[in-house]
Amino acid sequence: MNIVFLSGKGGTGKTTVSTNIAYLNGFNYYDCDVEEPNGHIFLKPVINEIIDSGVLNPVINEDKCTLCNACVRNCQFGALVNTGKKIMVFNELCHGCGTCSLSCKYDAITEVKRTLGKVEVGTYEKAKFVRGILNVKEPLAVPVIKDVKKLINNEENNIIDSPPGTSCTVVETLEDMDFAVLVTEPTRFGLSDLKMAVYVVREMKIPFGIVINRSSKDDHIITDYLESENIDLIGKIPYSMRAARLYSEGKMMIEDEEFYERFKKLSEDIIKRVDK
Repeated sequence: MNIVFLSGKGGTGKTTVSTNIAYLNGFNYYDCDVEEPNGHIFLKPVINEIIDSGVLNPVINEDKCTLCNACVRNCQFGALVNTGKKIMVFNELCHGCGTCSLSCKYDAITEVKRTLGKVEVGTYEKAKFVRGILNVKEPLAVPVIKDVKKLINNEENNIIDSPPGTSCTVVETLEDMDFAVLVTEPTRFGLSDLKMAVYVVREMKIPFGIVINRSSKDDHIITDYLESENIDLIGKIPYSMRAARLYSEGKMMIEDEEFYERFKKLSEDIIKRVDK
């Protein structure tokens, strides 16, 4: 069972909710928010293995290259440029798809791995913990996310923490998910980005439901939209200074008795929907 937690925008409490649900149920936790992973702050895992993550970039053998331009013409990402004297490679634009080497008839291109980040593998309590970490200044997060997801055992119960937003990193994370939990906040910004997230999961035909974090008197901003779109509201987590204090101290919200009961019911309601 793969349950993914996502949000249209950052700061809605996606990681707060996902880590508490994972810990409460003893589910494996995979942090695909590789640009800013922070699930470890709350789950406090022991890391046992670190794996380099990257892509294969082309290296041009100028002695063999005829400047035929086939590699440049077939590159969909503008990573190769023919200067008239040689083929220049812009590694930061390269997605490692291998099309350039397949296009070369003169065996002038070899591929060398370029490290984009790393994947840390460990445990918290008795469950598996995996997180991807993208190197600073690297623009390509998708290959690191793919390496994190390679370690998912679909026969086990897994929580996947998605990057915020609705870009290609989110689409990659959502692949092969059984259920999506969209965490939002009762603000106009929250609603705007929630609508985009809803569009994505609907396009990918993933069953989903909504959790309102920092619930308040402004909940109608979200609930009116949910009712109009016939979208399932799974539950609410109230705005609380106590919750903010726990978060700032890197503690789980379920350490508080009131929030423990809320998250217990929330997790039961989520699992019930997945089982359908």
